[in-house]
Amino acid sequence: MPIVLPPDLMVSVSGFRGRVGDPLTPELVTALAAAYGAFLRTEGGERSVMLGRDSRTSGPMLAAAAAAGLASVGCDVVDVGIVPTPTLMMAVRDGGAAGGIAVTASHNRAEWNALKFATAEGVFLDAPGMARFRELLAEEIPRASWDRVGEVTRDEGAAERHLQAVLDLLFVEVAALRARRFSVALDCVHGAGGAVMPELLERLGCRVHGIGLKMDGRFPRDPEPTAENLGALGELVRDSGADLGMAVDPDVDRLSLVDETGAPVGEDFTLALAAATVTRRRPGLVVTNLSTSQVVEDAAAAAGAKTLRAPVGEINVVRRMLAEGAVVGGEGNGGVVVPALHHTRDALVGSALVLQHLLDEKLSLAAAVAAYPAYRIVKHKVAFPRDTLEAAYARLQQRWPGADRDRTDGLRLTWPDRREWLHVRPSGTEPVVRLIAEARAGQRARALVEDARGELSRLARSHRDARAVASP
Repeated sequence: MPIVLPPDLMVSVSGFRGRVGDPLTPELVTALAAAYGAFLRTEGGERSVMLGRDSRTSGPMLAAAAAAGLASVGCDVVDVGIVPTPTLMMAVRDGGAAGGIAVTASHNRAEWNALKFATAEGVFLDAPGMARFRELLAEEIPRASWDRVGEVTRDEGAAERHLQAVLDLLFVEVAALRARRFSVALDCVHGAGGAVMPELLERLGCRVHGIGLKMDGRFPRDPEPTAENLGALGELVRDSGADLGMAVDPDVDRLSLVDETGAPVGEDFTLALAAATVTRRRPGLVVTNLSTSQVVEDAAAAAGAKTLRAPVGEINVVRRMLAEGAVVGGEGNGGVVVPALHHTRDALVGSALVLQHLLDEKLSLAAAVAAYPAYRIVKHKVAFPRDTLEAAYARLQQRWPGADRDRTDGLRLTWPDRREWLHVRPSGTEPVVRLIAEARAGQRARALVEDARGELSRLARSHRDARAVASP
């Protein structure tokens, strides 16, 4: 029977996500996992598929549903348990599996969950792969006979292998970091980071002061590690006298930083500092997405490296990194990708590289941030009909005719001489349109966002009025 996707299920290169129970049910997860297992078999993959999850309360239920779906089409399931998503991706690549499924909604609130699909390369499905997979959903899924159903086994060692691989990187001077003994405040927001982040930092010689380490999925705050959600971490930094604070999201692919005064420094600096560490030791290209701060370009340029841009979405950045042979990349949401380790955003490697940067420069985090030009980035999201987006882009281009234009991911308008840009695009993880602007002054960035929001509001209103007149 073909799989009919509920209209309010979010489908993108970030996977299939929704609120648990409606629209994301165990029945739907079983069907999607079965379809993905069949898809991997048609792509010529092996029988084994890796399965991991974050700590959400719905995780055991939905992981069991996914395992059942995979086994029903003849896939052997290797369950790695509660692990960071990058841990699962490494396990897929290094274990010779056909692919993997991560049961995680990443930064979304606790009532959400999702399936994210990995290929044998240890990267997520790209747009062409997702298109082929979605075509399969319209077909009858071939089930295995009783004597060919898959087996389910456990792999308890994936996290340890990941930790050791980070420590073995040439970019990370473990002995020197252990001698430095950074004091780090850590917030894992009750996600999967509790299993690995304290251990990594301690192996790097850090004194760790932690909150949110219990992996029960009961997030005490909005789990997205943005500045407005890091108040408790800032207090912990001040109370403990830590050198800096680190916060990860529930599946540990994003890292945000708080300086020694308890002030958030902005997620883009995670990638900027990591890129500086890598390019200092291995010259080469840096790749980031269209919504990431210019500070990443500045950090790369200081080491003589060039920065290229890709559409938003981890796999889009990764595909450009692979095509260009980049040495480091990622996204301004705190996601760092180091090809020498693997091709996935990874908060573990990000944290090690940030500490290495502070050691290299012999600076506090606040001083390291102050060494780069100051920008102000403003982000806003609005409800807007997606079938009207093309008209919105045209209207915004008319509003700012002199700007440089990039249409590879929504619309990005750039004013290079003023070091300003505006990016308008549909979200892949929420039913909203994102407006992001950056300038040297916060007032300018806010003005760009407000002007764009006003144009979208007027356009949406005119379309509603036109439909009202046309209706009988």
